[in-house]
Amino acid sequence: MSNIPQVFLGSGSKAMPLVGMGTAVYPFAPSETMRSAILRAIELGYRHFDTAALYQSELPLGEAIAEALRCGLIKSRDELFITSKLWCSDAQHDRVLPALHRTLQNLQLEHLDLYLIHWPASAKPGRYELPFPKEELLPFDTNSVWEAMEKCQKLGLTKFIGVSNFSCKKLETLLATARIPPAVDQVEVNPLWQQKKLREFCTAKGIQICAYSPLGARGTLWGTDCVMECDVLKEIAAAKGRTLAQVCLRWVYEQGDCVLVKSFDEKRMKENLDILDWELNEEERHKISQIPQQKGFPGLEFVSIDGPYKSPAELWDGEI
Repeated sequence: MSNIPQVFLGSGSKAMPLVGMGTAVYPFAPSETMRSAILRAIELGYRHFDTAALYQSELPLGEAIAEALRCGLIKSRDELFITSKLWCSDAQHDRVLPALHRTLQNLQLEHLDLYLIHWPASAKPGRYELPFPKEELLPFDTNSVWEAMEKCQKLGLTKFIGVSNFSCKKLETLLATARIPPAVDQVEVNPLWQQKKLREFCTAKGIQICAYSPLGARGTLWGTDCVMECDVLKEIAAAKGRTLAQVCLRWVYEQGDCVLVKSFDEKRMKENLDILDWELNEEERHKISQIPQQKGFPGLEFVSIDGPYKSPAELWDGEI
């Protein structure tokens, strides 16, 4: 079994494995393939699983966890670190707690390890879709939604709370009034979108970055081919005798970020764990630091001339 390094979040007693398995498959839909892949991942040593109300992967993840317990792959649910996320249609003060209860019911769990606000955006209740009709976008009230997230933690329904897709400015706004600071900001990170400014800010504030799309998320709504087609990364991978994916994942891991990677292919699942006992050298790190930066997912689905964010610059507070 893989011995994946862990990081303690805040002053909590539960540590988060620094390599996790994502479960977002586009188009979003639960499947038997997903359930069996998660079960195999647990066999291979994965202990951190990332889901969300949006992904429709909570049910198969819950079924896989229950089966892993039944057949003795794990002795206790506490061996796992489970993250889920609040979707925009529930990002209103009075909808947060019911949304978490639904998530826990789907997962067949009594508590999460980490519950995140998926986007700094709110929409009319009812839909768990992306994209959704832009006329359904509503103003996002950071303070009241976070207050409800804090209640979830105080009730013991999640060990930690955090955010996703928050800029430095949005984190500053949140930290100004938060009684419980966010433990995590889950954002896009890869060699083509390195997030240096955000990482410096989060390090200073004690917030752990979790990286989604570390390989560019090719084939999804939020992904591009650019990472996997990058010549610099291809050259480093060839010189190292590693796959390009392994070079990307190792680079993210070396930044101190938690890396979330999604593959249901067993060979790739094994390769994605094989990043812990080697490292990039100084020259390779320098080459990667010089790669021109381009964000893969600008979040145009949350931008509307009639909505709270009129431009990508407003959504990301110029950090794009």
